[in-house]
Amino acid sequence: MKRNSFHSVALATVAVCALFSHSAIAEELSIMASGGAWQDAQRKAWFEPFSKETGIKIVEQEYLGDLGKVKAMVDTGNVPIDLVTVETATVLQGCDAGILEPLDYSKIADQSKFIEGSALKCGVGLDAYGDILAYDPNVLKEAPTSVLDIFDTTKFPGKRAMRKFPAQNLEWALMADGVPADQVYEVLGTPEGVDRAFKKLDTIKSDIVWWDAGAQPAQLLASKEVVMTTAWNGRIQNAIDTDSKPFKIVWDGQILEYDMISIPKGAKNPELAYKYLAYISKPENNAKLASHITYGPVRIDATEFVAADALPKLPNAPEHMKSYLVADTEFWGDYGEDLVKRFNAWLAQ
Repeated sequence: MKRNSFHSVALATVAVCALFSHSAIAEELSIMASGGAWQDAQRKAWFEPFSKETGIKIVEQEYLGDLGKVKAMVDTGNVPIDLVTVETATVLQGCDAGILEPLDYSKIADQSKFIEGSALKCGVGLDAYGDILAYDPNVLKEAPTSVLDIFDTTKFPGKRAMRKFPAQNLEWALMADGVPADQVYEVLGTPEGVDRAFKKLDTIKSDIVWWDAGAQPAQLLASKEVVMTTAWNGRIQNAIDTDSKPFKIVWDGQILEYDMISIPKGAKNPELAYKYLAYISKPENNAKLASHITYGPVRIDATEFVAADALPKLPNAPEHMKSYLVADTEFWGDYGEDLVKRFNAWLAQ
């Protein structure tokens, strides 16, 4: 009798331990983002407050933004992440390829409350950021006035850095070649337009240092390896504010984009993922990121919650929106795969 009782208690203990073990695993949310100052900002604005409020532990991972890594997980059926940050240029591609899950906005927020184009089928906006030009005034005595000045090697000689990716570079190439901003995607959607963009990039190809991680532009400027660089505005502003770098940002000609976040196909904790998406999509929470990195909120009703000292540094501040282009998500969803192949082949020439 005692043996049977002991046996029953032992079995019950094992069952309880297993239950708690399962619960502990279920209450971990794995998020993969692209590191650096931006991921640090997310940690302060969202990861840590979310964990404190819900008790759900955030497990962080990093990658360079290439969906190929996520695709490999999905293809093998081994998806150890629950959420992944993505760019607007890759959301539609990932959605069409079945790499990213279609989102149920009834579990997140009203789609009409987001800036147009920032709440998509397979990705919800995190923030608005600007693809800008940055330089060090101690190196360049004459200040560039437009992002398109990166194509002027006569007035601004020296190495310049650009992201190792076709998006933004092709748009700027056409704009520098005289195509009005409101016609860029129409032109880029033709074979002749693509040829024209690459021909313009040819004019500076030998002067380009390529970057593929967000922290690199500030590093390249600081080491004086380049005289100017394209960059994400928040990374440069962070170097100015945190590291006391003397860098300047050129807003004229910026391309406005959205950082987004998605649930990979086959993620093991989709309900926890939705809790997080709902949390960061509340206007008062969506505005918090701007206090840690100068990216604007995507909720229309979040501006009133942005700290006053952060507002003038945002890419969508009125004074920075005089000459700009909004990245066309659908265009890159339709043409991105082919243009990436063309760009990689051009790099290899």
